[in-house]
Amino acid sequence: MADLLTVKDLETQFETRAGIIHAVNRITFSLREGETLGIVGESGCGKSVSMMSMLHLIPQPSGKVVGGKALFKGQDLIKMSENEIRKIRGSKISVVFQDPMTSFNPVLTIGDQVAEPYQIHNGASKKEALDRAINYIEMVGIPNARERLKCYPHEFSGGMRQRIMIAMGLICEPQLLIADEPTTALDVTIQAQIVDLVKRLRDELSMSIIWITHDLGIIAGLADRVNVMYSGSIVETSPVKDLFKNPQRPYTIGLLGSLPKMNKNKDCRLASIDGLPPMLLEKPCYCPFEPRCQYAVEKCREVNPSLTQVEGDGQ
Repeated sequence: MADLLTVKDLETQFETRAGIIHAVNRITFSLREGETLGIVGESGCGKSVSMMSMLHLIPQPSGKVVGGKALFKGQDLIKMSENEIRKIRGSKISVVFQDPMTSFNPVLTIGDQVAEPYQIHNGASKKEALDRAINYIEMVGIPNARERLKCYPHEFSGGMRQRIMIAMGLICEPQLLIADEPTTALDVTIQAQIVDLVKRLRDELSMSIIWITHDLGIIAGLADRVNVMYSGSIVETSPVKDLFKNPQRPYTIGLLGSLPKMNKNKDCRLASIDGLPPMLLEKPCYCPFEPRCQYAVEKCREVNPSLTQVEGDGQ
């Protein structure tokens, strides 16, 4: 299966009053056509920034991509002009953002907002775009779609808003959908419905997905492969089943250890990782997880270990 996206040595920095934050540090990965890739890690590890960097969505001038490539079907997204990336963004690559409460414009109807990407990228009339919006709103499970087109975002629940956000992301039938923690603000029942919906639409539309989350439980039932990120770097990459069966890095072991276990005594406390991630005001020349790692040795203070790639068929 061919690679749809190839990222090589991507590096992003932010200028702050405290100094330069090295938010993404030379990450490299690929995504195959039809594949679902999970990106996991704690808040602030660079998951969202790395994806937004490719699409020119990081805040500027404080944020800047200072190196690397992001080849989408052979075209480097990083080198594209703003006009060129706009033709890709929302059309061939769509993003579903984290918070359905604030992702919509509150003064525009749902119909206008869902239809807009199709109007812009396909040159369709407003009627054509609204008719297509009805189909996609129905596809994500919203009843009475034609009547709901005239409703405003506040008239929908959080779960329904997230479904409509997915409809807006899919209306142009993108080849790649980037889902940036789309279930974080939802209760577990709605989370499960959203994940099942995305899996069904992925199979129907034959698209690739990058799913950004801190929740390994969601990744277990959705992704084919997983990239584990820490302090702006990918520290481990693996087929999803092999990651759960045989994690290699202490950080990955810690993340898995913090998951609730069904067979544990109800009085047993959840495991946790002590300490906090580093501020990244300097590029780490040693293992950035060393201060928090129970397995740390002297060498960890001298060398930043390379990416651990776990081979396997995920079965």
